[in-house]
Amino acid sequence: MLKIVPPSRKVMNLGHFLKQAADRFTNKPALIRGEFEVTFTELNQRVDSICSAFDSMGVNKGDRILVQSRNSFAMFESMFVAFRLGAVLVPVNFRLSEEEVAFIAKNSGANVLVYENIFASHRDAAVEAGDFKHIVCFDDPSEGELAWQGLAKTKVSFEECAVEYDDPCWFFFTSGTTGRPKAAILTHGQMGFVVTNHIADLMPELGEGDCSLVVAPLSHGAGIHQLPQVARGVTTVLLSGQRFDAEEVFALVEKRRITNMFTVPTILKTMVESEVVDKYDHSSLKHVIYAGSPTYRVDQKLALEKLGKCIVQYFGLGEVTGNITVYPAPLHDADDGVQGRLGTCGYARSAMQVQIQSDDGLELTRGETGEICVTGPAVFAGYYNNPEANEAAFRNGWFRTGDLGHMDGEGYVYITGRASDMYISGGSNIYPREIEEKLLQYPEIHECAVLGMPDSKWGEIGVAALVVSEQFNLDDFNGWMSAKIARYKLPRRVEIFDVLPVSGYGKITKKLVREAIEQRDAKLD
Repeated sequence: MLKIVPPSRKVMNLGHFLKQAADRFTNKPALIRGEFEVTFTELNQRVDSICSAFDSMGVNKGDRILVQSRNSFAMFESMFVAFRLGAVLVPVNFRLSEEEVAFIAKNSGANVLVYENIFASHRDAAVEAGDFKHIVCFDDPSEGELAWQGLAKTKVSFEECAVEYDDPCWFFFTSGTTGRPKAAILTHGQMGFVVTNHIADLMPELGEGDCSLVVAPLSHGAGIHQLPQVARGVTTVLLSGQRFDAEEVFALVEKRRITNMFTVPTILKTMVESEVVDKYDHSSLKHVIYAGSPTYRVDQKLALEKLGKCIVQYFGLGEVTGNITVYPAPLHDADDGVQGRLGTCGYARSAMQVQIQSDDGLELTRGETGEICVTGPAVFAGYYNNPEANEAAFRNGWFRTGDLGHMDGEGYVYITGRASDMYISGGSNIYPREIEEKLLQYPEIHECAVLGMPDSKWGEIGVAALVVSEQFNLDDFNGWMSAKIARYKLPRRVEIFDVLPVSGYGKITKKLVREAIEQRDAKLD
């Protein structure tokens, strides 16, 4: 078999996207926040200056730069500074605790810390756990620290570091819903493909006439979403504050003629349930992308009713950089009969292959439920310094998502739930996602999570954690459930919450719900 191995797999440094945009869109706003704007030329110059300063400080290719900050111009700059230096970006979700940040600092091997002063306690925890040779503050540095703004004052040019396909550019820490977070290694070559794929599959015809709004933390999915914007000279708009405000979102959509944004289902749900959704003109929206956790049909239908056919769904873990499936805007429909593929998360992304596999790694026939596995250029290079996790995550060249699902005859994928979410009650496999879809059809239920918990008789029983309205009546609900759900699948216990616990990434996670129920049980003992 002929196999050609090139002597080098040199690729474009991801930071070059900003240089290209500065060349083509010199005076166009790259970033807007409130009344403050910075052009692509100004942004590129600031990144060059900061890179030059870091280089003189001895920050080298492969060094890890930990960034602890809320969304800001400076945090946006830090992405391109890391890329251009050939360093590795290690962004931290600002909602994480000091303990979680300390864990990431230690396990990433970061030796440069860049932070926002409001997170001084997180800085202290990171410094105690890690080994930093430089600490840089975005806004108000303490004694002995460097000022980010000061590094940008001297206008100099900087030649971006030469990189190859497999050179790391980003440690994308997983949310750790079933254990400690793991650092997924994203590379320059992989991310070049991801940017191209996002444009092709999620935002066709993305160009200089578009405008993007950031409504989620830049540390994860929203940060990756903004890379295609820079690649195509699209202006990025940041919210004026740090708290999500539906009124500000829709006001900015109208004022700036926003065409695209990345959201998670909880954000999209909040947006379309807000009374302000009908107050502003949002006809400019073309691609409202939602991903990151299951989206229920009732929420999808409301989004279609309020926003029209501009919502785009994708399925993709951080390890595959959001590139597994896509369900584009034209295929969404509020009419169940018209849609015809209820519950699908779409078909395989361009140049990606999806397969449903059995426990022993064999491909299952269409319609059979198994683990969703994927291969292709968007799959990450592996977990940093974690051979056990790599061994578990890959099988015969396929990345194992840990999600269960099936594929129909046309190649559309349907997610049943996480493999870890499935429970066995009385010898029967129960998939919570199916039950949750049913429960959300009940008018008095706003949010729900179903999980299996130990039971001496059945092995496990289903427990439904619900957020309900004041009109909710348990007896009426139980009667309704009995008519809608097979008896063996019925949750045998209901727990009412004011709000369901969410992770630092804004996701309702079964791990946290389980812990909350266990805490209630402990108080009763």
